[in-house]
Amino acid sequence: MSEFSHFNQEGRARMVDVSDKDVTVRTAVAKSILEVSPGIYRGITEGTVKKGDVLAVAQVAAIMAAKNTHQIIPMCHPLPLSGIDVSFEWETGEMHLLHISATVKTKGQTGVEMEALTAASAAALTIYDMCKALDKGMVIRETQLMEKTGGKSGDYRRD
Repeated sequence: MSEFSHFNQEGRARMVDVSDKDVTVRTAVAKSILEVSPGIYRGITEGTVKKGDVLAVAQVAAIMAAKNTHQIIPMCHPLPLSGIDVSFEWETGEMHLLHISATVKTKGQTGVEMEALTAASAAALTIYDMCKALDKGMVIRETQLMEKTGGKSGDYRRD
């Protein structure tokens, strides 16, 4: 079969054995963008959404998602995460865009890209859930890996 390590000799998916990999500090930053209406923007920024503090709940959801990525992405390893940070930045103008950034860190034998991507996605989904009664027209836009450090493959930074 292929030398791709995610398949066994029968060509079936397997969880990659990372026991021979070096333990290194690994970080990943992922971003998701949520497009919202002016009404939702005001509700979030003025704290008037009836379900509560939208960004605080989304931040906790992102952290929980990163910690539990291995439970929803079948081939991910359970990792001891040493740090998770989630930040939000508004871009207003013709559209109201919320940039969600999730940074995840560990010291281990495999990277945390999936944990960062899952965290950013969970934050966007949580905001959608909390605000859908106001407007179901929100759009979850790009979710992408922005950078990663550590490991055999080295560092990566999106241009």
